[in-house]
Amino acid sequence: MASSGQGARSAGSGSVAAVDLGATSGRVMVGHVDRERVQLEQIARFPNEPIELWEDHRSALHWNLPSLFAEALDGLRVAVERADREAELLASIGVDSWAVDYALLQGGRMVGLPYHYRDARHTQGVATVQRAMDPAELYQRTGLQHLPFNTVFQMAADPLVHAADRALLIPDLVGYWLTGQAAAETTNASTTGLRNARTGMWDPAIRAAAHVPTGLLPVLRSPGDALGELLPSVHAQLGAPASLGVTLVGSHDTASAVVAVPATDPDFAYISSGTWSLVGVELERPILTAAASASNCTNEGGVDGRVRFLKNVSGLWLLSQSIRTWERAGHTIDLEALLTAAADVTDPVPLFDTMDERFTPPGDIPERIDAWCREHDIAPPTSPAEHVRSILESLAAAYADTVEALERVTGRAIRVVHVVGGGAQNALLCQLTADRTERPVLAGPVEATALGNVLVQARAAGLGGLAGASLDALRSRVARSVRLVRYLPRASRLAQRTPATRPDSVRNSV
Repeated sequence: MASSGQGARSAGSGSVAAVDLGATSGRVMVGHVDRERVQLEQIARFPNEPIELWEDHRSALHWNLPSLFAEALDGLRVAVERADREAELLASIGVDSWAVDYALLQGGRMVGLPYHYRDARHTQGVATVQRAMDPAELYQRTGLQHLPFNTVFQMAADPLVHAADRALLIPDLVGYWLTGQAAAETTNASTTGLRNARTGMWDPAIRAAAHVPTGLLPVLRSPGDALGELLPSVHAQLGAPASLGVTLVGSHDTASAVVAVPATDPDFAYISSGTWSLVGVELERPILTAAASASNCTNEGGVDGRVRFLKNVSGLWLLSQSIRTWERAGHTIDLEALLTAAADVTDPVPLFDTMDERFTPPGDIPERIDAWCREHDIAPPTSPAEHVRSILESLAAAYADTVEALERVTGRAIRVVHVVGGGAQNALLCQLTADRTERPVLAGPVEATALGNVLVQARAAGLGGLAGASLDALRSRVARSVRLVRYLPRASRLAQRTPATRPDSVRNSV
């Protein structure tokens, strides 16, 4: 999908810049849009490393947002220079990131560094909220899967909320630093546990249960809205034209990724596969039934008012943290060779519960897998290749469980599974997913989040004939622009499928 970037483009074409901040890395991409295709050009890529700071007699995990913002500005400056050199319109900037985390501001100044959702402080917030509001009522109001790091629980555990006058989610903070305009984009706001799934507005009863001050949460805005023009200081740093501003996109990275699912069959499920795996379907309205709550499914906002009905099912964090552990122990890890070795494993490997809370904090994931296995009277993996195979088999089994739960709760048949994001490059994971779900898997695009970000901006700017385009039309544009890899279930594997992944019913091997 890389663009050659040579010469002016056809009438009605143009480009937009996407700032895409993931939980392990960030990037600035330029999307070139014409009437046939959308092409991505990577301008900058940079790591996103959390930092540990000693506070309140413990080590606390934070995001280094000033550093990320500086990296994003550097990338945007190059994007502006390139557009000027090639006489191409750079129509707008869009920002997306991970969910739930936030920054606090007082008088426009950030109060400390935002906490990382893997920091342990939020655990006390769960008890605070649940003392004031029954979990069943909380689900009826928000429709959200219970995750102990949801924003509502983080804020309930954060005494600094009472010293602030504004809270902004991460992409909203970046937008504020670019434009000076404070707003909460709806798709990310829907992940906080503070927004009512029926009304689409902040829920005052939940805010009170979490002791969140009145006025802390900003006005809600929708994808496609213009946030504002760049601040004069940002204009000067970027050398940008006066007309350049920020357009709101699906600022939760999964919301943008779902826009770019190249689905042609309406009966599809998606897996947005990266640090986390978001396994879901797209609905017109939320499902707030007891069955949905019991299945721990979540109703998150999508672009154009759609509902992303899904579950968080851990993800490739387990693999990346394992590699980091082995490298710190002095081993040289070649990922491609390691995945090949994992594919060649023929002995049974254990399935484990990927959502066990012990796997959430950073650290020695292989040792935690071994400990989980010992606690459940299962023989642990005995080599890095077996650990990797165990991780990927366990993820694929969790995906299969989730697809079945989605069918059961929604009453919809799922005929094909789309894998987008970084996991689309993992051929072994995609094949195991096809085997365990017993459905074809279509893998790609890898940069789905950036593509969805770009397409919502392009539609707002009227680029490439996309003014007023439907989500189906945006997805058709993606389908014409990317190469997909198809994985079919292997008949020899179907009889071995063991879908359960809960601690009380995980099977010993595959």
